[in-house]
This record gives sequence, C-alpha cells and structure tokens, in this order.
Amino acid sequence: MNSDIALQMMRDLLWAALTVSAPVLGITMLVGLAVSFVQVITQVQEMSLTFIPKLVAASLALVFCGGWMLHKVMQFAVHLWSNIPALFS
Repeated sequence: MNSDIALQMMRDLLWAALTVSAPVLGITMLVGLAVSFVQVITQVQEMSLTFIPKLVAASLALVFCGGWMLHKVMQFAVHLWSNIPALFS
C-alpha cells in the first residue's frame, strides 16, 4: 500500500463521517440557536432549558435519518472491504 491509497482511504473515511454526522449536528445546532434566542429574549438563563430540547432534537434526527445514516456507513464498509484485494496487488 502506498501513501496515495492511504490518503484516499482517509479522505473517504472523513467524508463518510462528515456526511453521516451532519444531520444530527445540524439539527441540534439549529435547535440550540433557537433556544438561545428565546433565552436572550426572556432573560431566563437555565442550563437545562438548552439540554432537553437538543436531546429531543438529536433523538428525532436519529429516528428519521437513522436508516439513511446506516445505509451510508454500510456503503462505506462494503466499499472498503471490496477494495482490500486491490491493496495487495
């Protein structure tokens, strides 16, 4: 295995991780911004008010996007395993 193949594998790994984690991170970020905006308006600075909505949003994102996320991870794993013989030739 040369460095080009290793760098390609690392790029594929990082891209798969980014695309799989993006829905959950994006939704929780938007919910966190919305809750922070409400806290600024109402001047209520309670830490549990930010934690619970983000937890619910992350859970809902996993429920709705979980199948797609699992499909992407499986697609990456199959691609990785199918390329093993090419690494040693």
